[in-house]
Amino acid sequence: MSVQAFLYVLAVILIVLAALPLRTRGFSLALLGAACALLAYAWPVITG
Repeated sequence: MSVQAFLYVLAVILIVLAALPLRTRGFSLALLGAACALLAYAWPVITG
């Protein structure tokens, strides 16, 4: 599995976990998932 695919899978998992009623202190799972999705989207540009 490529790094880009791994980041997309991680983003989906984090966003799904954010929809569950879990208590997280100090950070948002949805925001972390969105950051992973953005990183996966930009991966070809970053690695150039």
